[in-house]
Amino acid sequence: MARIFYSTLFYLAQPLVWLRLLWRARKQPEYLQHLGERYGFYAQSAPERLLWLHAVSVGETRAAEPLIKALLDAFPDHSLLLTHMTPTGRATGGELIAKYGPRLMQAYLPYDLPDACGRFLRHFRPRLGLLMETEIWPNLIATARTHGTPVALINARLSARSQRGYQRFAALIRPALAQLSGIAAQTTADAERLTAIGARHVRVSGNLKFDVRPAPDKLELGHGWRQALGDRPVWLAASTREGEEELILDAFARLNRPDILLLLVPRHPQRFNEVAALVEAKKLPLCRRSAGALPDATTRVWLGDSMGEMPAYFSVADIALIGGTLLPFGGQNLIEAAACGCPVLAGPHTFNFAQATEDSIAIGAAKRIADADDAAREAARLLDQRTELAAMRDAAAAFSRAHRGATDKTVALVRELLAARTAD
Repeated sequence: MARIFYSTLFYLAQPLVWLRLLWRARKQPEYLQHLGERYGFYAQSAPERLLWLHAVSVGETRAAEPLIKALLDAFPDHSLLLTHMTPTGRATGGELIAKYGPRLMQAYLPYDLPDACGRFLRHFRPRLGLLMETEIWPNLIATARTHGTPVALINARLSARSQRGYQRFAALIRPALAQLSGIAAQTTADAERLTAIGARHVRVSGNLKFDVRPAPDKLELGHGWRQALGDRPVWLAASTREGEEELILDAFARLNRPDILLLLVPRHPQRFNEVAALVEAKKLPLCRRSAGALPDATTRVWLGDSMGEMPAYFSVADIALIGGTLLPFGGQNLIEAAACGCPVLAGPHTFNFAQATEDSIAIGAAKRIADADDAAREAARLLDQRTELAAMRDAAAAFSRAHRGATDKTVALVRELLAARTAD
C-alpha cells in the first residue's frame, strides 16, 4: 500500500516535474533533451548480454570509472549500460565512452514510475543492476524483482541524518532495501545504519572514490600552472555551493593578504557567471579560467569556471577548503584532493563524507575549521608554515593509498550475484 500511495503521488506530481525541468533548462538546455528516456522510451538497441550501472550525476560517474574499467575487463562478453539523471552526469559518461569504447553505453534512467521502469527493464534486459551510493528507488527495485533482474546497491553510504529521514518512510523504504540482492557499504557505520532501516546482505567494501586515479594530463596541467605562478601561495575553495562563495570572499577580503591567490571553483557550472558577478561586486581583481590567461600579480581571485579540471586545481593549490562544509550541504568529496596530495580544510558540515573526513583528520591530512573566517586564518597560517604544510601533503598521499581496493571487492560481489542468477 505504501508503494501504491507513493506511485500515485509521483504520477500526480508530473506537472511539477515538468516545471522543474523547464526551470533547470533556463541555464542548462540539455535538460530538455532525451525526454522520452525519462519515461522509459529508448531509440538505441540493447545488446544480448548487458550489465547496468546507475551513476546519478558527475560525482558518482567519476567515482565509477575504476569500476567501469574493471567490469569491462572482467566480463569481456558483456556490454555495460551507464545511466544518469543529470545532463552533466551524462556528459561525463560520454567522456568515458570515448575512452573505453562502444561496449560502454549510456542513457537516462527513467523516473521511478512503475510503467517507465518496466519499459526500461524490458528494453535493455540487464542481467544485473548496480545502483551507486544512495539511489534507493522503490518502484525500480520492485519492478526489477518482478523481471528477475538482481539489483545491488554499491558504494553505499547513509548518513545519520538520512537514516532519520528514511525511518519516517519505513513502510516504503524497508521493503525496497530488503529486495536488494546485495549491498556493498563504504564503511562499517554506513553498513550499520543501512541494516537498521531494513537492509539485508550488507558487506563493507570501502569507497570506490579512493580507487580513482587523477588523470595524468590534468596533473601535468596543474604542475604547469604552478611553475607559471612561481612561489605565490594558492588557497583553493573547491566545489563550493550556493551561499558559501560570499562567505569565503568576505573572509578572504578581511584577511588582507594580497600575496595569496584565491582559486574559487563552484560546484555547479550553471553558477559560474553568477559567482563571477559576485567577485566583481566585491571589487576583487578577477581572472577566469575560461578566458585562457593565467592570473597575474594583481589578480586576487582566480575563478575555476571549467569542467573536468579539478585534479589540476588540486595540483596547483597549496591548501584546499572543501565546499559544502561551511553550510549544511554535507560536504563534497575530499578523497580527490588526497589523491592529488593536497591538504584540506573542512567545515562543520561533513555528514556526506563523515568517515573519510574523520580518518583524514586523524592521519594529519586535513584540519577542521569552524567557519569561513577560521578557514581564511588557518589557510594563511599554513601557507606561512611550509614544513607543516608539507607534512600534511605527505599524509594526504598516504591516506589515499591506504584506502584503495573497493573496486576489486565490488567486482567480486558482481561475480557472486551473476553466479547465483545462473544457478537459479
